[in-house]
Amino acid sequence: MDFNIYITRINTKLDQHLSAQGSLAKAMRYSTLTNGKRFRPILAYSVANIFGTNLNLIDSSSCAVEFIHAYSLIHDDLPAMDDDDIRHNQPACHKRFGEAQAILAGDGLQTLAFGVLVNDDLISADIKIELLKSLTHASFEMAEGQAIDLSIIAKQVDIAKLESMHRKKTGALLSCAVNLGAIVSKACNSKDRFILNTFSKDIGLAYQIQDDVLDIETPDALLGKKQYSDECKNKPTYPSLLGLDKSKITYKDLYKKASDELGLLSVDATELQQLTANLKARLF
Repeated sequence: MDFNIYITRINTKLDQHLSAQGSLAKAMRYSTLTNGKRFRPILAYSVANIFGTNLNLIDSSSCAVEFIHAYSLIHDDLPAMDDDDIRHNQPACHKRFGEAQAILAGDGLQTLAFGVLVNDDLISADIKIELLKSLTHASFEMAEGQAIDLSIIAKQVDIAKLESMHRKKTGALLSCAVNLGAIVSKACNSKDRFILNTFSKDIGLAYQIQDDVLDIETPDALLGKKQYSDECKNKPTYPSLLGLDKSKITYKDLYKKASDELGLLSVDATELQQLTANLKARLF
């Protein structure tokens, strides 16, 4: 499977929704359209595709989840939050446009996400409600995870607290992307939904633990942001609690578990298994 097909598709759709002019739109486009990995939209497209769903039905959801992700990164980089100057190998939004404009750009992207879903004429009202419920729940979980993250800086926490934070801050939106693809797919039954939910939680946690490891092992240019940023901010991470080697084993085991779970679906999940392997290899 060539996942670049999905990347090209989502980039085109995002560009269309960000066609407005003005300084705010410029900041929104800058943070959304440059160098994004698009993993969340790819997940949504892949889930819909394995169930034979017309991809036109998942376009708005894919855009919505990416707009929420983009807004979260803008706000996450702000001085009052994680205070990062670099994102995707370019100045963070607040460094390029100023803090006030960055806050407004994040606000604009968040509201645009829900507007895109609400205004999709291809989706029935009852499906829209399900999609909106999933997106609002994940958005709040993500914000709650960020709040936990800020509250535990320079503090001693156990692995359970750290896992809870990761499942909210990073995992919630990844799980949402999978869920959105399942919601629009009529062929996806309740058992499939349960399997996909477990799968998404496992890759969400694996992804973040892997991020913790990469923060230590990967140079700035490849990482897209400052190396050792977590250590410099005295943040608790999986490597700081478990050690680097055990952290690697943990995220690799989670990826394997997630891939194995896909074999239980009622449809051929080869595409999603390949996607999981690509994520582990950080090809996105």
